[in-house]
This record gives sequence, structure tokens and C-alpha cells, in this order.
Amino acid sequence: MYGVTITELIHKMNLKSLIPEIDTDKEVLTHPEVNRPALQLTGFFDHFDRERVQLIGYVEQEYIKTLPRKRRVEVYEKLVASEVPCIVYSRSMMPDDDMLDLCRHYQVPCLQSEQTTCAFMAEVIRWLNVKLAPCISIHGVLVDVYGEGVLIMGESGIGKSEAALELIKRGHRLVTDDVVQIHKVSDETLIGSAPDITKHFIELRGIGIIDVKALFGVESVKETQSIDMVIKLEDWDKDREYDRLGLEDQYTEFLGNRVVCHNIPIRPGRNLAIIVESAAVNYRQKKMGYNAAQELYNRVQANLGKTII
Repeated sequence: MYGVTITELIHKMNLKSLIPEIDTDKEVLTHPEVNRPALQLTGFFDHFDRERVQLIGYVEQEYIKTLPRKRRVEVYEKLVASEVPCIVYSRSMMPDDDMLDLCRHYQVPCLQSEQTTCAFMAEVIRWLNVKLAPCISIHGVLVDVYGEGVLIMGESGIGKSEAALELIKRGHRLVTDDVVQIHKVSDETLIGSAPDITKHFIELRGIGIIDVKALFGVESVKETQSIDMVIKLEDWDKDREYDRLGLEDQYTEFLGNRVVCHNIPIRPGRNLAIIVESAAVNYRQKKMGYNAAQELYNRVQANLGKTII
């Protein structure tokens, strides 16, 4: 699991550091959840999720105001001394001097957000789930085709980048070429992105590296995309039987998630861009409840029934 520094959290969520002298690059988040330490403020620390972002909202702050100063400092110290990664106050609320002094003493970042408690919590959890998701890198090209994330795979030199370039010229968007970083953000969703070093670049053999964003504009690229379908390109084998109906979907697996997969044989004269477009549209039709292969099968069965009669 990857770590996210508190500095990254501050920049992403537009937070204010109330103790700027603390080095937020050293503190790393490894858990995608947020904890509201209401029970901890009452003194109950059993099963305390200390590795999470600690969020103090309006309710917690109002409860704190009811505590005598001595009791308040006791629970503050027990909370801060637990090696929590950071403490965030929502709604632009300010911690009291006792909290700031303890955070400074234990070197715990104390942050402030303008957002409401629920809005901040939801956004942080969503963002951290993506940043901390299990991740692998594979060789391929990821393109957004009519809103569907199409991962094109195959041996080097088989034509993946050329197919992606033709799709871009037809109005679709490149996510990444050559290396695809795949993040598992849920049991249903895989998100693909590009490494920073190769972002927006495509390698074309015989030409070299081209910058897609510079050549075709910002509308031709995309930062991330869900992976909805895989197309594997392979050399045509005349002795192999290829699926010509598509009644049953084939799947491939990444990080335990299954993704619909098509094996496309390559031979001179086949327009890969049109094939990929057609596969993406056909996939969308299936998601909307229409299966062309099943419709043909039903017509054939109906026709056979009439012939027998």
C-alpha cells in the first residue's frame, strides 16, 4: 500500500497548517478512512483507530467546551500522544491553546478546513481510497472511447500506439501509452493512469516520441479513466478458431477484478481504430440491456421453429 504525506493532503484539500513549523512531509497516511474522535474525547480509547486522519467537527468542539480545563487537557494529551498522523478542525474552527501546545510538543500537524465536517470527510475518504489503492503497472495503452475505458494490450510493435493515435484523431482521448498504472479502488472498479514521466506522450516506431497534448490539444488527453474493457491484439493465426458471435463474454483479471476481454487477430488491412470503437459501443449496448449476438441467436431459433412447423 502506498503512503500519502500530510503535505499532499494539505495541498489537495486546501487545508491551513496551524503549526507551520512542523514538517508535514515526514507524516504519512496509510489508511483511507477518517476518524471522528468523539469517544476518545470522553476518555474511551479501546479500539481507537489512531492511524487515521482525526477530524474534529462542530459536535466534538461543542462537547470539548463543556469539559473543565484539567479534564480537557488530559483527553487532549492522550489523543495527541497516541501518534495520530494529524488532527483536522472543520468549519474553520480554531483549536484552543492547550491543543496547539500539545500538538507542537508531540509534533502532530494541526490543520484547519473551511469545509463542513461531512463534506470534508467524504472527499478525503474518496481521495485516499484512490491514492492508497493497490496498484500494478502493465504494458499497454489506455484510451477513453465514447466514455468507456479501453485497455489495448499486445506484444511490442503490434500496433497499440498506432491504434491509439488513430482513435485520438477520431476525437477520443488518450490516458496513457506504454505503461498503465492500474489502481483497484473497489471490488468493482479499476482506475488507470499514466506515470508522471510518460504522461501525454506516445512512442511511434520510425517517428519517435510525440506529445499528444501539444499536437492535438487538451481535449485529446485525460488524467485517469476506469478500465471497462480489454482488447488484446495478436498476430493472425489461420489455424486458430476465433469467436465470431460473442454470445459469451471472455474475461481477464487484474488485482482480483474481472474485466471483459476481446482477442483481436491482426492482419494487413484491418482498421484497428474502427474495431476498437465498435467494441466500445457494443459494450455500452450490452450494459444498457441489448446484446446483438443474443438477438441474432433468438432470430435464428425463431426461424428454425417456423421451418419445422
